[in-house]
Amino acid sequence: MDRDNDRYRLLTRRTALIGAAQLGLFATLGARLYYLQVTEKDRYTTLSEENRVNMRLLPPSRGLILDRFGVPLAVNNQNFRVVMVAEQTDDVEDTVAQLAAIVPLDEDDWDRVQRDVARRRPFVPIMIRDKLTWEQVSTIEVNAPELPGLSIDVGDARHYPFNKATAHVLGYVGAVSEQELTGDPLLALPDFRIGKNGIERYYESVLRGQAGTSHVEVNAVGRVIREIDRSDGIPGEELHITIDIGLQTIVQDLLSRENSAAAVVMDIHNGDVYSLVSSPAYDPNLFAGGISSHDWRRLLTDPYNPLTNKAVTGQYAPGSTFKMITALAALEAGAITTETSVWCPGHMQLGNHRFHCWRHYGHGWMELGDAIEQSCDVYFYDLALRVGVDRIAAMANRFGLGQTLGLDLPSESEGLIPTQAWKQAVIGEIWHKGESLVAAIGQGFVLATPMQLAVMTARMVNGGKAVTPRLSVLSPDDQHPEFPDIGVSQASLEAVVKGMVAVTNGTRGTARASQIPLEGMEMGGKTGTSQVKRITMAERAAGIVKQEDRPWRDRHHALFVGFAPVEAPRYACAVVVEHGGSGSSSAAPLARDILIAAQRRQSARPMRWIEPKPVGDVASVVDVVDTGLPLHEDSPRRTGGVGG
Repeated sequence: MDRDNDRYRLLTRRTALIGAAQLGLFATLGARLYYLQVTEKDRYTTLSEENRVNMRLLPPSRGLILDRFGVPLAVNNQNFRVVMVAEQTDDVEDTVAQLAAIVPLDEDDWDRVQRDVARRRPFVPIMIRDKLTWEQVSTIEVNAPELPGLSIDVGDARHYPFNKATAHVLGYVGAVSEQELTGDPLLALPDFRIGKNGIERYYESVLRGQAGTSHVEVNAVGRVIREIDRSDGIPGEELHITIDIGLQTIVQDLLSRENSAAAVVMDIHNGDVYSLVSSPAYDPNLFAGGISSHDWRRLLTDPYNPLTNKAVTGQYAPGSTFKMITALAALEAGAITTETSVWCPGHMQLGNHRFHCWRHYGHGWMELGDAIEQSCDVYFYDLALRVGVDRIAAMANRFGLGQTLGLDLPSESEGLIPTQAWKQAVIGEIWHKGESLVAAIGQGFVLATPMQLAVMTARMVNGGKAVTPRLSVLSPDDQHPEFPDIGVSQASLEAVVKGMVAVTNGTRGTARASQIPLEGMEMGGKTGTSQVKRITMAERAAGIVKQEDRPWRDRHHALFVGFAPVEAPRYACAVVVEHGGSGSSSAAPLARDILIAAQRRQSARPMRWIEPKPVGDVASVVDVVDTGLPLHEDSPRRTGGVGG
């Protein structure tokens, strides 16, 4: 009996211990469940939702770019594209081949599709071809049963309606490269485009906008089940630029008749750039969806360099267009007056070297106005000896040469204005007097861009204000910029400008054949010829005595800087024709046509001929500029109250 009682008590204790252990286990489990389901509810709910719900970025619409009158220059077109989900087709290659019978696909398209199929999950859509026409979309939809896995998607594509006319101003957009990834998740989106050049690149942060979001429910393998909610992004800002697209297309057409050329037209008072053209150009629409290797090779190997914006990156010896700078340096230094005379026998002897004038038999006695009008080299050789290269360089810097101007385009070139110290530091040699003579007429080391030459001209004719060029107008309050004085006397400026007027309107002016014979629209300016390669004795012996007889690459560059109208200047213009020969024969006529077009765009007032018959080729000029494009009366706030 006692033994049975002992066994009973032992069993009871064991039962109690087991029960206590079980109770403790259930208590622990309950506490853990309470912790997970109550205390940590929010945390695990979030983790669960993150596994079930994915957030996807939605690319914003890129900001539009408009010209000064509101004409769209860069827009977003509806882009139809065909996409494929690989898991929904039995044979990817066969499906793509069937599509190729409807929509042409090149080797680049095939390579990209194969690459994307190998890299992406089979349920992720792959873009096969974009920029489909409505007819192509309709055909694909009709044949959808025979094209498993293919569907039509709609998005935005950047489009430039004026293509080549705006290529070097606007630039283009392209896919984000690895070097351009900054950690912004928007940049990692497939097929996202950013500005690669021009205004598109310079104002990328303004035009890009902010991404939207889409919350979608996905299953365990990441396939989208449904969209839960969507928040559209903020579109990029609308950007107005100073370009007048009507004038821009006229200038583009004029320059396209040359092998290679550049031109700039700007307002001398507020710096607005009305036209900036580099020719030949390229079609920026080729880049918007990804340029083909064939088109890229064609652009790279083009001998006339269509990818280069010659207006702001092209650096040329300014030639005789630089002579006004030398004249101002001498006037401001007190080395000469406007009546100072210099004898030009056709050359200047310096030591054992003879420096020739372009007019081999000389100009005779020259005063300042005569020397600018007839572009006498010997006169400016003499000024160089009087003032030296350092004073000439200092004056050139005042007029914007040898430095970047802060234009809102990437890759602006500085040009080069040499000094004695510069040569010693860079080349390691001392400066020679003969180099001063060469620099005084814009040759030798001196380099300038067409944009710099336009700014130089603007500062000369606006009374010596340090106007700087601009392409964008970000707000209405930014219409009346104030520019400091460059510190050159009005008397000196007036003397030089008077000589520039004589260049086109004087009896012996080097550009008198290109004068504008329209009352109230007359122009002043200065021709220039930048030497590329001298005609050798062997070439002369072979009968090659003119630039036109030489290969195109060996001919001199032709330049012209001008302004109009003479009585109340508003427009400054610079034209460079690469290997165009002389400035008077090729650059000056272009500048004349451009300045007539600029003034006609500004006002539709009736014009009256000064002479009963056109001078030079003005009859054809009227036909060129009368293109049927609308003429605009500019608003006072854009012109600073200056009439044309």
